[in-house]
Amino acid sequence: MRKLPPLNALKSFEAAARHLSFTRAADELFVTQAAVSHQVKGLEEFLGVKLFLRRNRNLLLTPEGQSYYLELKEIFDHIGQATERLKNASERGDLTISLPPSFAILWFVPRLSRFREAYPDIDVRIRAVDEVDGSLTDDVDVAIYYGAGKWPGLRAYKLHKEYLLPVCSPLLLNGTKPLREPADLLNHTLLHDETRNAWKDWFRLVGIDKDKGDNGPIFSHSNLALKAAVHGQGIALANNILVKPEIEAGHLIQVFPEVLPRTKAFYLVCRESQADIGKIATFRRWLLDVVEEEEDAYE
Repeated sequence: MRKLPPLNALKSFEAAARHLSFTRAADELFVTQAAVSHQVKGLEEFLGVKLFLRRNRNLLLTPEGQSYYLELKEIFDHIGQATERLKNASERGDLTISLPPSFAILWFVPRLSRFREAYPDIDVRIRAVDEVDGSLTDDVDVAIYYGAGKWPGLRAYKLHKEYLLPVCSPLLLNGTKPLREPADLLNHTLLHDETRNAWKDWFRLVGIDKDKGDNGPIFSHSNLALKAAVHGQGIALANNILVKPEIEAGHLIQVFPEVLPRTKAFYLVCRESQADIGKIATFRRWLLDVVEEEEDAYE
């Protein structure tokens, strides 16, 4: 078994030998001069040799110290080069993203080319996943989760301010059944996604019997409910983030101004240990910047 000196002692000695100054070494390492002196003294005791000499307030290396410094310098240079190569490698290659199908189709995929243009060395692999168990599998780097923002062992970044709003096709809006007040919605087919109780909550918000809002087809994904609304098959209670493109394109119209705030939201999540390194950090910064720019523009 190797018996190596403490790494902090080696770092202190290398810095002090390079600067020939305990003070400048302490400044570089963000410690006190006394701490550097203590680490060097401990290293000398470990090695059983004197590494420095003091002459007229000048710090000099002994022959043994000079030889040791040159070898350590080469070793530290190799470590630095290896670290840089590894960091560079971690900033390119495949990046696997797990995310809900509706979010992928309606929000993320339309913006994917912008990431590709900015970071051509990172190849994104998209994996649409319906269920979230709160843990990332080994073959997933980052994910988009919908929830309250707390998943053990994961760092979560909230993406948007979210609410639900009633939308329908312009064809339906101008149809035979008028939509002058919220109660008129009960004369229409209501389209539900997996959050079926949302319509009841919206009706309660506008002062209508909370038991109303049960009727209508249920879709497994929000994008399916929105497509049904586009085709005039009913009125959907849509997530403001997912429905925005359809409203901007004129395919859907917000029927009434009342919106239902959401306690849950879409979050970017990644492992705590990887949040600030390599391509994962690059993707995180890019995604949060896109969200911020779009929310500023929208407001």
